[in-house]
Amino acid sequence: MLTVLLILIPLVTGLLTFGLKGSGPKVLGLISSLASLAVVLGALFQFRAAPDTLHFAVNWIPQLGSQFNVGLDGMGVMLCLLTAIAFLLVFITIFNRTYENQSSFYGLMLLSQAGLVGVFTAYDALLFYVFWELALIPVYFLCSMWGGEKRVPVTFKFFVYTFAGSLLMLVGIIYLYLQSPDRSFSYATFTSLNLPVKEQSWLFWLLFVAFAIKMPIFPFHTWQPDTYEQSPTPVTMILSGVMVKMGLFGVIRWLLPVLPQGAFMWADVVMVLSVIGIIYASCIAIVQTDFKRLIAYSSIAHIGLMCAAIFANNEQSLQGIQVQMFNHGINIIGLWIVVEIIQSRLNVKNMDELGGIAQVAPRLSIFLVIISLANIALPLTNGFVGEFLMFSGLFQYNMWLMGVAGLGIILAAVYTLNMLQKVIFGESNALTATTTDLQNSEVLALSLIVVVILALGVYPKPMLDLVSSTTELVNKVF
Repeated sequence: MLTVLLILIPLVTGLLTFGLKGSGPKVLGLISSLASLAVVLGALFQFRAAPDTLHFAVNWIPQLGSQFNVGLDGMGVMLCLLTAIAFLLVFITIFNRTYENQSSFYGLMLLSQAGLVGVFTAYDALLFYVFWELALIPVYFLCSMWGGEKRVPVTFKFFVYTFAGSLLMLVGIIYLYLQSPDRSFSYATFTSLNLPVKEQSWLFWLLFVAFAIKMPIFPFHTWQPDTYEQSPTPVTMILSGVMVKMGLFGVIRWLLPVLPQGAFMWADVVMVLSVIGIIYASCIAIVQTDFKRLIAYSSIAHIGLMCAAIFANNEQSLQGIQVQMFNHGINIIGLWIVVEIIQSRLNVKNMDELGGIAQVAPRLSIFLVIISLANIALPLTNGFVGEFLMFSGLFQYNMWLMGVAGLGIILAAVYTLNMLQKVIFGESNALTATTTDLQNSEVLALSLIVVVILALGVYPKPMLDLVSSTTELVNKVF
């Protein structure tokens, strides 16, 4: 029942939030996120003791052979933990902020959390698709109602991209359902299908395009920078910290086990596209002056490396990508929290207008330096272990491809250090001299992030052990 509770808590509290006024929505949102985190931690301990007890199934649409079938493996527990932490950090950071129509804002945020957890726990393809859409729809309204000046066309582009990908995925799911001997959407049935190579070849693209858009990777990425820039920063935190992991998760959970030969056929193409995305996004990030767009392109480069690591098809790369999904989420949310703090105080995103913040806000500057170094995978930070494993796996697959992808490390250092120079170092100006340092809620959120960064950087074994079962399962079928 813990798995069901992970979905019900944000779903029920999200619906209740729409009827609250005043500070009620933010208080209920914070309570809901704390309750979700407590349940995830309970599921984590239960997974270590008796993993089979975290599966729950009941007839949902028996006429179609679909069940409400949810469960947790190591990767699912890890991503649900990331989701719970992400929403808690967001609600802590914005607790002192006031949003227009707060009940709708917090209600939509919690409904999105329910959809995300549903995606990470679904073991029925039709249920997976329903939760995939449930996670998307609230974000569309959040972006279109609370976004920037260009939010309407940007959000429309985001919706068209993601909805088109979802339709392709639905076509693929229906085709696989029609090929199943027992007319079932169950994960076990789909993974037991042994389709001809030609069918797997074209089915691969129906599913992969949907996942690639969500990540996103080159050339399916064009919706992302504009959406991240125009979305309210709390929504951007969820988009880049958690929602992009839906695509990576979909590839590992559904694409590789269901269509292993199709994935093997197109692995080289996907890896080349991913590596192009790493270099392309990193080069664009170097020339950015907009704080939000720099982080957006940085995220594209990191996701490109993760996608390439999946298709390298070896134990090191698969384990590295799962660990990095969690670590990237923590680090990128930390960067967005800093952006939210600076933007709320100075109402500026152009880094050329900043500078000297270290002189007036030293605590904020220290946190930004630590999180930035983790984002470029400095040893003894959480980003190092995952990237090392991914590059090791890529080297085993093709050392030349790994060499090109490795340029992303150098480029990441360039745009990250350049960002630090522009934002916190140098002399303060008339604008930044008025900056105030962190409030208590902001210190709490950033402190939690730094603790995770250092703890997993020094001792990553618990996270590696958690995802090892998923790595072994994928290796058997792909």
